[in-house]
Amino acid sequence: MGSTLTDNVAAGALEAEDRARANFYGLISRLFYAPADSHLLAEICGSGVAGEGGGGLYGAWRGLQEACHSAYPAVVRQEYDNLFVGVGRAAVTPYLSGYAETSSPDRYLVRLREQLAAWGLGRREGVFEVEDHISGVSDVMRWLIQERRPLEQQREFFEVFVYRGAIPFCAAVHKTPLASFYEPVAAFAAAFFELEKKAFEMVDLARAGDT
Repeated sequence: MGSTLTDNVAAGALEAEDRARANFYGLISRLFYAPADSHLLAEICGSGVAGEGGGGLYGAWRGLQEACHSAYPAVVRQEYDNLFVGVGRAAVTPYLSGYAETSSPDRYLVRLREQLAAWGLGRREGVFEVEDHISGVSDVMRWLIQERRPLEQQREFFEVFVYRGAIPFCAAVHKTPLASFYEPVAAFAAAFFELEKKAFEMVDLARAGDT
């Protein structure tokens, strides 16, 4: 957990599209793992995303950049604590089990841990967050891409452990009146996850057409 926008470990051999995907997952992981500091805010402001128009991922990215331009780290930290830490209970939980498996969140977490163990992954020593934290599953996706794991593995993990929980999580951030800076953060994350979903669907359609 806790990736940065420019963390390109093992990404040198990746195609540009996959390198960008890995970086986006890393950025989402970092933004929800801890409050954005001045360095991250400045880095986002100075980074570009190919595209045009006001919608989709490009529009969400521009919205995130605008939020970063006017953000103060101390205010962002307070908002982060109010939203995701809280006193007793967070206003919005960043753990995806309850969103992905509302009737049996423990089952989601058990399956996630089993999958991570099969890949030889697990929480680093001293890390407080449970594996189903939005930052954790985003970082797993980054790892899958950078390790050049088969697209089918990426798609299955994304559909089972990321998309089902991350989209309602982003919606919960959007709905709460406590979110100011993190509203465009959630909008950017949701736009990226929707783009990933469409990309995986297009791959499936292409494969079906070849059969």
